[in-house]
Amino acid sequence: MHVLITGAAGSGTSTLGKALARELNVLFLEADDFYWLDTNPPFTKKRAAAERCRLLSSRLGSHSDAVVSGSVMEWGQSIEDAFDVVIFLYVETHIRLKRLQAREIHLFGAADPEFLEWAAQYDQGTAPGSSLARHRAWLEKRSCPVIKLEGDMPVTEQMAILKEHGLINRFSRPW
Repeated sequence: MHVLITGAAGSGTSTLGKALARELNVLFLEADDFYWLDTNPPFTKKRAAAERCRLLSSRLGSHSDAVVSGSVMEWGQSIEDAFDVVIFLYVETHIRLKRLQAREIHLFGAADPEFLEWAAQYDQGTAPGSSLARHRAWLEKRSCPVIKLEGDMPVTEQMAILKEHGLINRFSRPW
């Protein structure tokens, strides 16, 4: 089973993705690791679309079970439809921005004002890239189940909801 956890920057997709992958003892992947080339400073040069799709397809193809965090919108149908379930996280803008600022300071020593401004426009959809409206339209086109987790909640609560949806039981295997 392949699971995608997606949402706006700062919504907690990586945090939940790592927790879910750890709980299920499966591979964890970050979409950004395929989207961006390894540069210094990071996140400055995009990988060619065909190459990122090939790389992610290869990783998913070699692992029957995996959790991917991030956005794969407009990566192409083969990637976008490669998941058995999609989990969509929505958290209010002020909470996401506070998280992003803390993360940026922790990782880079300072928060990039342009990045924070871009992230702040997610709900309105005025910046290029992902937006709430584009995410919702993309989710409507998915043929797999979509689980929506809305609001600021601890990972333990998110995991409990996923258990209620039977997601974690789907991965269970007799030993």
